[in-house]
Amino acid sequence: MKPINKLLFWTPRVLTMAFILFLGLFAFDVFEGPRSIMEKLGGFLIHLIPNFVLLLVLIVSWKREWVAAIFYPALGAAGIVAFWERLTWQPVVFISGPLFLTGLLFLLGWLDRKRKSAGTP
Repeated sequence: MKPINKLLFWTPRVLTMAFILFLGLFAFDVFEGPRSIMEKLGGFLIHLIPNFVLLLVLIVSWKREWVAAIFYPALGAAGIVAFWERLTWQPVVFISGPLFLTGLLFLLGWLDRKRKSAGTP
């Protein structure tokens, strides 16, 4: 595998894993306040649902890049629509931006692999 092919293969996967970890940091805010530990753990798991969805998409799209090429930008657009009323530049840059970027990188990887399987250089 050529270095550019390795880069095109690993970059979206590593970015997705880093984004999942970044997003998971926001789940820790449930541990503040006077609630019981069971309520806090329940809230923590609920806050991690988007991470589980992103991880599931990553697992499915590991060999099927087209899944992530469709799903991640759709999630980024859904985030913008969901928070449109109180939208500032931060959620777009830090939440939707990485989703659009990884979706684009998965698309480029899929197109590159498709082109190679067709036999074109």
